[in-house]
This record gives sequence, structure tokens and C-alpha cells, in this order.
Amino acid sequence: MSVSVRIPTILRTYTEGASEVSLEPAEDTLAGVLDALEAAAPGIRARVLDDDGKLRRFVNVYVDDEDVRFTDGLATPAPSGTKVSIIPAVAGG
Repeated sequence: MSVSVRIPTILRTYTEGASEVSLEPAEDTLAGVLDALEAAAPGIRARVLDDDGKLRRFVNVYVDDEDVRFTDGLATPAPSGTKVSIIPAVAGG
């Protein structure tokens, strides 16, 4: 079984327009999922992670409806069957 990653519109140029990508990560963590996503869609990791390898402030990532900023970050478990959502933050006023 695989992990499903929902891709926001702004990042779909990396996934040939696909709104969802199924992956078989080597590691059952969010970091493993992002590694597999980068292998499938080169360049996308730089849009999700900063130069220090941490999640960018303006990108929210959810693993099965849990915001990873309040769990284990990149170490958040993502076993087979997990749904990961990448959501760009929206600001306004």
C-alpha cells in the first residue's frame, strides 16, 4: 500500500498537474514521504522545506488531519495508507 499526497495548485507544475500523488516511501515518516515526493517530482522539496531542511513557515503540512507542527514535524509517522496534505498558508487582512 502507499501514501497519498495532496498537492496544492501552486505546486502542481512539479507533478505534471496532478492534484494527488501516490508514493511508496522508503521510510514511514513525513521526511520519508517528502524524499519520495522529491524523487517523483524533482524540485518540489525546495518549495516545502527551507535551506535548513525545516518546514517553511508559509506551508502547512497535515498527516491524516493532524498539523505536523503540533506533532513530531518531519518525524511524524506516515505509515502505508496515510494521507498527507500540503497546504500553502493564506494571509490577508
